[in-house]
Amino acid sequence: MPVQSEMAESIPFSKQLRIATRDIHNVSDALVNAKLAFALYDSRVWAEGLLIFYDVFKHLEQRVPHDFLPPELHRTAQFEQDLQFYLGAGWKERHIPKPEVRAYLEHLHRIEGENANLLLAYVYHLYMGLLSGGQILQKRRALGQRMNLLRRAGASHEGAALTTFEDQSIFELKQRLRKVVDEFGARLDDETRQRMLDESRKVFELNNTIIRTVQGVERANIRIIKYIAVAIMAFLVMQYLVRSGKIL
Repeated sequence: MPVQSEMAESIPFSKQLRIATRDIHNVSDALVNAKLAFALYDSRVWAEGLLIFYDVFKHLEQRVPHDFLPPELHRTAQFEQDLQFYLGAGWKERHIPKPEVRAYLEHLHRIEGENANLLLAYVYHLYMGLLSGGQILQKRRALGQRMNLLRRAGASHEGAALTTFEDQSIFELKQRLRKVVDEFGARLDDETRQRMLDESRKVFELNNTIIRTVQGVERANIRIIKYIAVAIMAFLVMQYLVRSGKIL
């Protein structure tokens, strides 16, 4: 349903984007949680998750002007650093984007030909997702490391370059991105604004499509369940020994 002019004047454009995508955003969050909740602790699954978004972020950073996508938000180098950590040297030469990722990139090419400004919808949702949900996912992985589920000697802080913004405030980065979007949205006519809102929903549709291609989730879930089962058994045995007086 088209956004009314009164709404466009009274509500910041970044908030309009959030409102327009609220339902499909919730679906996307549920999908990520269902696919990756346990798999976060499996580095192979995590690496595949990075890989499916690598080409999308790289495309945006190559095509979107710095006025819309500030250099301090660029993550291509960090993607590549993490992927080399998980996949080893030469991963670029071996990398072939999945058909679903290629379809995503083809869509970006199409809308850029129609109106390059439409790419800002992808910038806003993908980078806000990285600054919000991406931080949460990385914290869960850090918890897994502290539980010794995937710790490597001397590597506890490696493989997290993507979500690490050194000398940058996450709050300030979010505020800057919102400001860019709000100032841009204030200059739009109703038709272009609605086109941007429609494209915002497409962001999540395409994200969901590529997330569904992540493999190894079941293997990772089984692995984590085994760890949890062992921990529970150890706890129950300890409780039995204490109650029986065998351990004081």
